[in-house]
Formats: sequence, C-alpha cells, structure tokens
Amino acid sequence: MSKPIVFVTGNAKKLEEFIAILGKNFPREITNKKVDLPEYQGEIEEISIEKCKAAAEIVKGPVIIEDTCLCFNAMKGLPGPYIKWFLDKLGADGLYKMLEGWEDKSAQAVCTFAYVNSPEDPVILFQGRTDGLMVSPRGPKDFGWDPCFQPEGYDKTYAELPKEIKNTISHRQRALEKLKEYFLKDSNEAK
Repeated sequence: MSKPIVFVTGNAKKLEEFIAILGKNFPREITNKKVDLPEYQGEIEEISIEKCKAAAEIVKGPVIIEDTCLCFNAMKGLPGPYIKWFLDKLGADGLYKMLEGWEDKSAQAVCTFAYVNSPEDPVILFQGRTDGLMVSPRGPKDFGWDPCFQPEGYDKTYAELPKEIKNTISHRQRALEKLKEYFLKDSNEAK
C-alpha cells in the first residue's frame, strides 16, 4: 500500500480547487499540510523543483507542491513566479494598472505541480497554461488575481465564471489533468 501523498498548501481556496478538479477516481490518497517553505528565485521549473525537494525533506514522504505564475507578455513574462508579492502589494487593480503603458494586455496563467515520492527521487513536473487578457478587476475578490484575468475565448474573468466552468479551463486544471494521467497510468501498470 502506497503512503498518502501530501499536498503542501496553506491556501484553502487552492486546496478546494485541487480536490474539485482531481475528482474521485484518483488512485492515491491525498492529504494536505501547511508547510513554510523557502521562497526560491529563478525560473518557473527551477523554483518548483526546489520547493518540492524542500517539502519532501520536511514531510519525509511523497509530496505535491504547486507554484502558480501570472506572466505578462508585454513584460516578457514578469511578474511570473513573483506574482504573490505583486498581488500582495498592489492588489488585483494594481496588477491591471501595471500594464497601462502597454497596448499588449495579454498574459499567461501558468500552474506547475511538482511531485516527488521521496527526498532521494527525481522531481516530476506537470504544467498547465491558459492564455488570456489582463482586465480591470471584475467579480468577487476572494481568490488572488482571478478578478483581473480573463481567459481567452471568454468575456468573463476567472472570478466571474462559475467554478464548474473555471475548473474545466484553468491553468490549474490543465496541470492537474497531466498529473492525474501520470498516476492513472502508473496505477494501471502496477496491476
């Protein structure tokens, strides 16, 4: 019997989306734990790998971590992995205003899940991306930058979309589909 996988997050909304998207047919037990991890700097993939290794050392077992980025095309991918601090200091309205000087308001939401079975094993990455536009905030302001990100092909922001729709098109959903596929394939091969 495999040990439960610990999803490392203290963000209740993130956990709620994670569980809703993962669904009931996931072949492994998932628990969750809030762990204070160092805030790494670098490229998206490097940060995810380092966070995952650090989490595995603390948990002493299988872990999944998530790193979410918001990349403005006009700013060549910034704020990217540093979106947490930009959002904290500026709010959703300030994020939108950062692009006032540019015609290009396009952005990409990026979610990277990193999984490792033990601290000694290699980290496996699962990444999802959703293209969209930065818009003046609309909708509930209870989940990060959702009010100012309007996914491509929609006239509503993530915050305005019903959760059932957002959870079928989001960057998080796309990354989780890859993660789920990996574990379902792995569990089928083990049979």
